[in-house]
Amino acid sequence: MKYLHQTVELSSAGALVVLHGAMTKAEEIGVPQCIVVVDRGGNLLVFVRMDGAKVLSQISATQKAVTAISSRVATGGMPEELALKLGITTAGQMTNLPGGLPIILDGQVVGAIGIGSGTGEQDVIVAQAGIDALSAAIAQGNEQHQ
Repeated sequence: MKYLHQTVELSSAGALVVLHGAMTKAEEIGVPQCIVVVDRGGNLLVFVRMDGAKVLSQISATQKAVTAISSRVATGGMPEELALKLGITTAGQMTNLPGGLPIILDGQVVGAIGIGSGTGEQDVIVAQAGIDALSAAIAQGNEQHQ
């Protein structure tokens, strides 16, 4: 019987790398965004509302990140009937809007990112860019330590 789990969790430094990668992509595509990064427990690590991003998108971006960490899958793919029930039973804390992605490293979910203020497709692109920035930083760090 296993009594303990060995886990990896996103640090605040890692969350900042994700944030900066997402911000860079949002600037590149010309869509200011609200960007939220949470840890494995859904706790806020970093948040930014870029100049020009929609004010209420801070709420949807947070819901997307929390939903992605809770479900361990990207938001936006659930059947509509289930999505409505999920929203009602969680008092709006969880959402099926696209733009929430779990951050998975070496097969472990270490955190999640939620993006809001663009179209669903733009939000996903920006979220993935944040995750890609973290993966690149980790790979570069591993190369320097060899």
